[in-house]
Amino acid sequence: GSLIRPEATGYGVVYFIDEILKNNDDGLNNKVVTISGSGNVAQYATEKCIDMGAKVLTLSDSSGYIYDKDGIDKEKLEYIMELKNVKRKRISDYIKKYSKAEFHSNKNPWSVKCDIAIPCATENELNLDDANELLKNGCKTVGEGANMPCTRDAVSLFLKNKIQYAPGKASNAGGVAVSGLEMAQNSLRYTWSREVVDGKLKEIMSDIHSSCLKYGTDKDYINYVKGANIAGFVKVADAMLAQGVV
Repeated sequence: GSLIRPEATGYGVVYFIDEILKNNDDGLNNKVVTISGSGNVAQYATEKCIDMGAKVLTLSDSSGYIYDKDGIDKEKLEYIMELKNVKRKRISDYIKKYSKAEFHSNKNPWSVKCDIAIPCATENELNLDDANELLKNGCKTVGEGANMPCTRDAVSLFLKNKIQYAPGKASNAGGVAVSGLEMAQNSLRYTWSREVVDGKLKEIMSDIHSSCLKYGTDKDYINYVKGANIAGFVKVADAMLAQGVV
């Protein structure tokens, strides 16, 4: 297996969001982020956000979400990883060690004020009411880490309000990308270091972002849904032409 394969989807969504911000002469440093989930994708999205200077306030599971106003740092994240990966405990146990944090039972984190929201839990977890709450609280960027975590109505609202919304078909492609690198390494009998694979992942996410820009840029807004859809269709069409199918 390729190094950083477990981290790839979480890292990839953060790299994609960073590309969105850089395109607007901005970056992740000092941004406030809410993340849902506490599994593989959420854990490593949190790790990469911390590495890039952002402040992650929330994580969740099916029982509810934790809110840590001081931010989840590397030490706190290690504790969460132990809770979820080793002890198989609920996210609510976080407040037993970090008593200043809050646990909100049977709720999701989208009411927490943030600059960036990254849904990483499950399909259709972020609905129209959640989207309205995010907009009301000033959220400017939404990047999907899970598969289709935003409902159709929520996505429509984001596009209508010209929010920087990254659909999962683009932003959570990191896992599939590193699987492709894994096959390349197997075929070539190469062993790439963690740093090399991470660098290639970052480059791939940047290329995906560039394709979305190419096909999704309108007069005053970048529609990443449109860009990702057209880029995908063009790639398939080019492959069919190259293979002589059409």
